[in-house]
Amino acid sequence: MYYQIARDFLEKLPTAYFGAVAVRGLDNRRQIPELEAMLAENVSACETYFNGKKPKESEDILPYRGAFTALGINPNKYLCSIEALLTRIAKGKGFPHINAAVDLGNAVSIKYRLPMGAHDLDTIGEGLDVRLARAGDRFVPFGGLEEETPDMGEAIYASGQEVRTRRWTWRQSECGKITEETQAILFPIDGFTDVNAGKVHEAAEELVGLLRRYFGAAIDIETGFVSREQSRFDFFR
Repeated sequence: MYYQIARDFLEKLPTAYFGAVAVRGLDNRRQIPELEAMLAENVSACETYFNGKKPKESEDILPYRGAFTALGINPNKYLCSIEALLTRIAKGKGFPHINAAVDLGNAVSIKYRLPMGAHDLDTIGEGLDVRLARAGDRFVPFGGLEEETPDMGEAIYASGQEVRTRRWTWRQSECGKITEETQAILFPIDGFTDVNAGKVHEAAEELVGLLRRYFGAAIDIETGFVSREQSRFDFFR
């Protein structure tokens, strides 16, 4: 399988630098109280960090708002996933337990204040592309049933013509969502070469360690990084 950034996306956002952690062999049916506690601790630390601050004005979020603008996305109308997450937490709304793998991804995302997705690899064909939308692309919103048509040229995550995330990291699809039955996941971590590439590496490294700690040493994990210099990561070949 592969994970790659297309040339048309990189032309609009040449400083894109994404980590990718691929894992298979998970048992996501178990309740893992330690992960729920970690998520709660990271949410609490985030609330403290943003006390008296607005996430949209923080040094963590401003680069993503600028990137949305460069991609032709209004950052006031469509929030980057990490801005939406941190804004919810900063308002004291917390964040719910979902399932073990999602809790883990959210805990790491909140700690490093980085956008982090999660895609069920068993629902993906050859791979996942970060590209601009074209004719024939289709999207089913999270929690919905009816298909939407992305705007032409919109930044998306896609498996073939099935869009998995609209407006880069704004909204994920119902297709490929992580459930208790999910056994293989790709976690993308979205950042920039000139802003937070180091944090992307740190988050990926911690995610790998926590996956092994809580899901067992027998799981398969591969990690890669994509950018303008190396735009494709092949894994589980």
